[in-house]
Amino acid sequence: MSSMFRSFSVFNYRVWFIGALVSNTGAWMQATALSWVVLTELTDNDAAAMGITMALQFAPPLLLVGVTGWVADRFDRRRLLVVTQGVLLLLGVAIGILLLLGSMTLPIMYAFALALGVIAAFDNPARQAFVSDLVSREAASNAVALNAASFNGARMIGPAIAGIVIVAVGTGWVFLVNGVTFLAMIVALLLIRTDQLVPRVKAPGASRLADGFRYVARRPDLMVTFAMVFIVGAFGMNFPIFASTMALEFGQEADGYGLLSSILAIGSLAGALLAARRDRARIRVVIGGTLLFAAAAGVSAAMPSYWAYAVTLMFTGFAVVTMLTTANGYVQTTTDPALRGRVLALYMAILMGGTPIGAPIVGWVADEFGPRAAILLSAVAALVAFAVGATWLVVSGRLHRHEQRRFRLTIDETRPLSVVPPEEFSDAVAGTTPIHLPVEDDPRERRSA
Repeated sequence: MSSMFRSFSVFNYRVWFIGALVSNTGAWMQATALSWVVLTELTDNDAAAMGITMALQFAPPLLLVGVTGWVADRFDRRRLLVVTQGVLLLLGVAIGILLLLGSMTLPIMYAFALALGVIAAFDNPARQAFVSDLVSREAASNAVALNAASFNGARMIGPAIAGIVIVAVGTGWVFLVNGVTFLAMIVALLLIRTDQLVPRVKAPGASRLADGFRYVARRPDLMVTFAMVFIVGAFGMNFPIFASTMALEFGQEADGYGLLSSILAIGSLAGALLAARRDRARIRVVIGGTLLFAAAAGVSAAMPSYWAYAVTLMFTGFAVVTMLTTANGYVQTTTDPALRGRVLALYMAILMGGTPIGAPIVGWVADEFGPRAAILLSAVAALVAFAVGATWLVVSGRLHRHEQRRFRLTIDETRPLSVVPPEEFSDAVAGTTPIHLPVEDDPRERRSA
């Protein structure tokens, strides 16, 4: 099996991937319909209300980060996911029924958005960490990238289907279909062979909520990664606002909006598959991805027509998924397994928790100055994120002038973090033992940037 799909050799991962692909398709249908309902049915093209809806969905992962990460490390992740997926199913069906009955209002939708965010706060870190329970440590980066491919493959299909369904029979049916797709993930979780799961590493004694925060605080590379992810997540990942308001500017209906989301996913899928080919996740790719995202967003803001804008979205999707998939893989493969759930909960909180800050601002900018100004704001934010990463490369001494070529720079990559024994980490956070952080590569192994 090719290196790109090596995780498919594991039965449990194949089952998981299929279930996730079906469920993700429904989730993208729901996300598209939710944004369109708020923008066109519950308000009069109010992008700020749409920003508030997004903020309510993404605030809980930030506010509950300590608890959700601890839960992901403390309890059986497979059973936890069965519960969260079941509750998300019920919420989707309830929204659909209210829409079909004509009983949905903006305040009620805000309440549902908050409920979806609370359940997602527990679902996301457990789902991210569970990938590492399915495959070996060596295949974890590949599995994360293939997960992103599933996510973005569904992103190609879901929004387009949602747009067609909305135009044909109305938004309520989209939510009902999404509820049915959650069954695929639940069935996949029940089919997984528990005896073939990778044994969980557990810290001795009582696991503490603050251990994940202390661990990240002692990892400058993770701090920089989280900072870049936060900035891009807050101001750059508001694609529902960008695509829906640009669709309206070009005179498109729901199907035109759904098509933009699907075109964005073409580039996203390409970025995820390319990430799956890499032998390991490198932080320099995260930094380079932010610069590419800034350039793609800046160009897309200037496009004069619907189809020209649509083409630039492929590059935008490629850039942002390259960055985020690599960042996720880097975090997963360099983190102590006993703390992976808590660190990933913090990662997801940083990624999604920036939305409550950025989405209302981006929505307000789109209302006051137009969608192009909002997209330019995301480009500027990505440039700031790039500056953070590039500055760290220089200050940390990892960026050097090439020894033989005058105009070539080289980057010292860090090795994947060796597993820190849980008892050693427990002593370290108490201040009695130093943590072994990643060591520099031998200079002979430097690669050209």
